Amino acid sequence: MPGAATHKLLVSVPDLGDPNFDQAVIYVVDHGPDGALGLVVNQPGPTAIETHLPHLGIPVLEPQVFFNGGPVAPGAVLSLGRRTAGAELTGAVVMSGPVVLVDIEYLVDGNVEGVDGLRLYAGYSGWSPGQLDAEIDAGVWYVIDAGPDDVLCARPEDLWRSVLRRQGGTIGAVGLYPADPTQN
Repeated sequence: MPGAATHKLLVSVPDLGDPNFDQAVIYVVDHGPDGALGLVVNQPGPTAIETHLPHLGIPVLEPQVFFNGGPVAPGAVLSLGRRTAGAELTGAVVMSGPVVLVDIEYLVDGNVEGVDGLRLYAGYSGWSPGQLDAEIDAGVWYVIDAGPDDVLCARPEDLWRSVLRRQGGTIGAVGLYPADPTQN
């Protein structure tokens, strides 16, 4: 049975104290009794996709770079895609609404169907059994429903603030946190 955070966003509190997750937004792929796995969806990296995978049959969404998915296994590549409305899927599994997890082997072989855009992540974020629950209980993360355009958004650098602001109230006010608190 999926945990409470599966297919939701984890939005870090300001000044988390871990540079891997400073103002991070993580899409939780799986959360259960064996632990949790997610991808940081708002940290584009410096490496262009075409540098390593020049001939993908599916368009890579802007920015066309590998995203930093998290500190675990930085040599591993995972991919999230946008499902084509009404299309049958091959080489991908529906995660939530239009978001699909694309099998990287199918992608490299050109055997993915039903996906019209994707993003690739180097590494992932992982938690041992009970670890994510403890972090949520400690107030390290806001657990927020993912909007239809959050995971594969066009402006990932603005995602942390925009997701927080749309919550309103106290959480919305956190989205006004300065980018550099020393300049406040």
